[in-house]
Amino acid sequence: MNTGAVSCMQLNSRFEIAAELLMKRLGSGGRSEIFFRMCKSKVEQGQLALWEVGGKRILFIDIHKEMSRLVTLPFILYSLHLLEGRYQWFAIDEEGNKWLLKDNMYNFVLHPVTQTPVEQDCSHMLVSCISPHTLSDFVLSSALKEKISASTHLLAPYNALAAVAVGFPELDASENEVYVWERDNISLKAFSSVSDPVSSTVVLSDAGQIVRVVDQAPRNAFEYDVSPSGANIFLEVTDLVNHSLSYIPVPQASQSSPYWAWSVAARTSPLFMAATSGQGLATVDSAGVVRLWQTGSVGLQKALADWRKMIGDDTERLRLEVDRFSGEDVTEPKHGQEDPDNNPHIGGNTWAGGTGGRDTAGLGGKGGPYRLDAGHDVHQLSEAEKDAVPAEVRRAAREMAQKAFKERLREIRMSEYDASLYEKLAGGVQQQVHALRTIINSLQAKGKERQWLRHRTSGELDDTKLIEGLAGERNIYRQRHEEEPEIGAPQRHPKRLRLVVDVSGSMYRFNGHDGRLERELEATLMVMEAFEGFENKFKYDIYGHSGEEAAVPLVECDNVPHNNKERLDVLKTMQAHSQFCLSGDHTLEAAVKAVKDIATEECDERFVILLSDANFDRYGIRPSHFAKALTAENTVNTFAIFIGSLGDQADRLTKVLPAGHSFVCLDLKKLPQILQQIFTSAMLK
Repeated sequence: MNTGAVSCMQLNSRFEIAAELLMKRLGSGGRSEIFFRMCKSKVEQGQLALWEVGGKRILFIDIHKEMSRLVTLPFILYSLHLLEGRYQWFAIDEEGNKWLLKDNMYNFVLHPVTQTPVEQDCSHMLVSCISPHTLSDFVLSSALKEKISASTHLLAPYNALAAVAVGFPELDASENEVYVWERDNISLKAFSSVSDPVSSTVVLSDAGQIVRVVDQAPRNAFEYDVSPSGANIFLEVTDLVNHSLSYIPVPQASQSSPYWAWSVAARTSPLFMAATSGQGLATVDSAGVVRLWQTGSVGLQKALADWRKMIGDDTERLRLEVDRFSGEDVTEPKHGQEDPDNNPHIGGNTWAGGTGGRDTAGLGGKGGPYRLDAGHDVHQLSEAEKDAVPAEVRRAAREMAQKAFKERLREIRMSEYDASLYEKLAGGVQQQVHALRTIINSLQAKGKERQWLRHRTSGELDDTKLIEGLAGERNIYRQRHEEEPEIGAPQRHPKRLRLVVDVSGSMYRFNGHDGRLERELEATLMVMEAFEGFENKFKYDIYGHSGEEAAVPLVECDNVPHNNKERLDVLKTMQAHSQFCLSGDHTLEAAVKAVKDIATEECDERFVILLSDANFDRYGIRPSHFAKALTAENTVNTFAIFIGSLGDQADRLTKVLPAGHSFVCLDLKKLPQILQQIFTSAMLK
């Protein structure tokens, strides 16, 4: 067996073989054709059982020992099944009587199994398949709807859905209960004696299921009571755990092999099945197509969890997209009328704050001067319809947006401090501000100090070694060397941080979808409050990027906000730019410019942190180009934090970007931990 050699085992005696050959040569025809079926339950141990279909003989074969034993029973066999545990077999005769055949290593002992029907006559129940292993306590308790623990086998009756024999055969000294789940209308198709029921019936004891091949299914088993087209074979799944009966259509074979013509004539099963490891099974059809099926509820739940990990979670709000052309022309951009009741307006060109319309300020429409979110669900026009807006209307809309933006900036500068608005933004990040200040305070100096290394054989001539040089000394040179600062040493230069925030139009547009703009405003406020008072240790500035510019100055490093009013003005400016700017994306250009600018400054350590909503797919930004921008300068620690995402774009980006340079933060509570990870990784670099 281990060498791979093939040898022939002689099962019949030489006298029987010679007698059969003699009868054939004399023209007697010999015996009629005999069919044997193989019981393969112990094939892994090298043991097989061949039993005669419509006969009385069983041939037990031990391949390892090259030994066979023949047993002749006093009745005609209908089926033979191996039972778990001791060497015992469950035999059923053609009248439905049951027998236990036990092997005590020296001889076989046959015991009749007495059946006492209770509610219905099941004494002649024929069994096509039995689980070789006992059911678990969970499966048994779920099937019987009561907590029970006993050695139990699952049976696949011929004209019933399922049956379980509780305590059989281990508790052979007492009576064992048999529970039967009757079949309602559909009966299994009768095949000839050539067909082996084991090839069309699979018992999955781990899942508590019996799977059969059937040629029809009830109408109410499918949606709208309509059977799937092209399916004439079904898998019937009897689930005792969930108490359900399901029918799975099997695709019709595209072609058949020549062998299958004989198979159909012999009325064998149109589909062959075999159990796989776990809770699945495999099928083979007439075209030789092999399919793997997963029917167990535990296996299906695990497969669903794995699928969600690959595809993404479905906890987000669903969005319905209907593509249609509005057919309405744009005229001239305008703000629109204000609705005092703030009712939702879809389409049209009258009201401000509507969605999917034209000419007025709103969301999802075309030809309007700028964005205006009134808090309603957005109906979005297609990009093709937006692109069809005439150039003169675009110019007029842009001029109106610039005028409104300048007016908004003037209002921000002239407005009084709104304490309630500031507290609304700052109230939820105070703990994060405290945690971030603790992290900043613990940062150590990283800038290397240049020192002279003396007594070198090469380098710059050391003036203090001139006399030794005249005397023939060779170690009279010195070299410059950069050394790491000692722990706790004061910083000679402050660390440098540039925060690049996303103020593009998509931040304003999708803020109602996932609150990304509000989340970014809170994150920016967190940074401004946390770095207050650390100007000598950490200098920072804040720039924005949008569809118009790659570097919108918001906070200069020499003029950082010092009070709540100035910080609130920065946040209002960010929101205003996102509302009035053109559509587009300069994320890549913003990263390149920020890294290039910071790399030229003299400082203890350099950081660039870029916030984005990961809307790369729409504007054709390749992750490889963005990754190159993040790692362009070794002296700059560059990181991207995605605070918004459509679908799972942000998660997919973090997988292709350099490890440790990108993060997904949809919860502000995690931002201090991300910044701590950023600063810690830079210190260990």
